[in-house]
Amino acid sequence: MRIVVALGGNALGNTPEEQKQLVKQTVKPLADLIASGHEVIITHGNGPQVGMIFSAFQTASKTDSHLPEMPFPECGAMSQGYIGYHLQNALRTELLNRNMKPDVASIVTQVEVAVEDPAFQNPTKPIGAFYSEKEAQTLSKTQNYVMKEDAGRGYRRVVPSPKPQAIIEIEGIKMLVASGYTVITVGGGGIPVVQKDNELYGVPAVIDKDHASSLLATLIEADRLIILTSVPYVALKYGTKDQVNLTHLSTKDAKNFLQEGHFQSGSMKPKIEAALAFVDHSPNRKAIIASLQEAKDAIEEKTGTLIYYKE
Repeated sequence: MRIVVALGGNALGNTPEEQKQLVKQTVKPLADLIASGHEVIITHGNGPQVGMIFSAFQTASKTDSHLPEMPFPECGAMSQGYIGYHLQNALRTELLNRNMKPDVASIVTQVEVAVEDPAFQNPTKPIGAFYSEKEAQTLSKTQNYVMKEDAGRGYRRVVPSPKPQAIIEIEGIKMLVASGYTVITVGGGGIPVVQKDNELYGVPAVIDKDHASSLLATLIEADRLIILTSVPYVALKYGTKDQVNLTHLSTKDAKNFLQEGHFQSGSMKPKIEAALAFVDHSPNRKAIIASLQEAKDAIEEKTGTLIYYKE
């Protein structure tokens, strides 16, 4: 099968050195999928990384007036570059250790968004570190950041998260996949750009990586979209004594659960929405939400939450 695998933040580290070590384990289940004969296309988040890069340049510019603050699109491009570098090297090594072809390539990917997207008026995408309520209030006052509580884990800065409309490098991605490459693309949801005439302009936002992965999976006619995260199942009443793990979820039930407010905006909600966008009205497609360590079993429908089309 042709599978788009979206890696969650638990697959990556919070520092470059931590990430280099962590991805050695991250790529093992991906190599399992490739060894099973599947075509694998990898996407990943960049929330902590892009926030770290932006903060580093912001701090540096305050200590040295000759150093500029780095625009957000450029920070996104940097995060794609170094995360892709770590992932492709780790996966290459893992494939070589299994005597398999080490054909892996990362693409710095631009994703077009609509300038009139209402998301620009309502920032929702969490990036960077977690803060206490007091720290968040200080950042709001001193940096003019929009800070919101994130699924009970603390406060984070939020930026606009417009919906992806088109993937600029899609034809190159298709060519590499057709040539047998494992491609790492739309990192962090892609660099958000708007188009005017023949020119692309970066905009300060972060596209949700699950929505971008869903669009990618649709455009390359993937059979499966697997969203890997830190939890083994989609759950109702998550984190309570009444939690119910869902092994199978129809598109009909998923829409109802979304409408009833069962899923948090900063965590499971965009994953369910992305899965629906890929699966809805397409009986041959399925989406799976599962933990990273169980990727191979999830594709074989032995674990995780399977999302399938049903009127």
